Amino acid sequence: MVIIRYVSYSNVGTGPRRAAKRPPGRPRDPAREAELCAVVMDVVAEVGFEKLTFEEVARRARCSKTTLYRRWPTKKDMLVAAIKAGPASVNSPGPINTGSLRGDLLALLARLEAAMERGGATSLLLLRAGLEDPELCHHIESSADPTGARLPDDVLRAAITRGELPAHTDPFAYEEAAGAVLLIRKLNGLATDIQYRELLVDAILIPALRHGRTATERGIFSGSPRTVL
Repeated sequence: MVIIRYVSYSNVGTGPRRAAKRPPGRPRDPAREAELCAVVMDVVAEVGFEKLTFEEVARRARCSKTTLYRRWPTKKDMLVAAIKAGPASVNSPGPINTGSLRGDLLALLARLEAAMERGGATSLLLLRAGLEDPELCHHIESSADPTGARLPDDVLRAAITRGELPAHTDPFAYEEAAGAVLLIRKLNGLATDIQYRELLVDAILIPALRHGRTATERGIFSGSPRTVL
């Protein structure tokens, strides 16, 4: 009996087959990304952070929840991305180091002013979200570079090293007053320009930071202020 075997020569000499590489996914559309972030900010402005959901953002953006989950695993990540694309997009990247405490404070206030100007009334809602969720405050601050709402550790340490502040200076005075004052004035249509910010730094913030007293409270922008029981 003659057995005829059919042999395919298409792979002869090529060694073992390798799995074909999956083609890379389609790159994200920056315009669509910006649109999704704008929808997130709209939802936060209307209902607040606590009621922000993937479902509502997907409904308004006319996309699937999967589209959102591919970008942001949690709603905190989604909100931070929206803040970075919106209110915080005017922030200069990286740390602040002007060489003086006064210059650093003015630079921080300029960032905060720009973020509030871009964010409008949403800034108040974001503040409320931070008060209700200290982790969110930290997440926003650490993910969007210094926003101006807090006094960064490196700015505080540099001022102490230069001898501009006492060794045990507490950031309470800045984090309690700076953002709250700017926000209240802005919501009431009052001036927050460079002339006002210089007065705020010279007459209030620097003297308050230099008082040397250790605070027993956390500032409103510190992420975990004491609440009334």
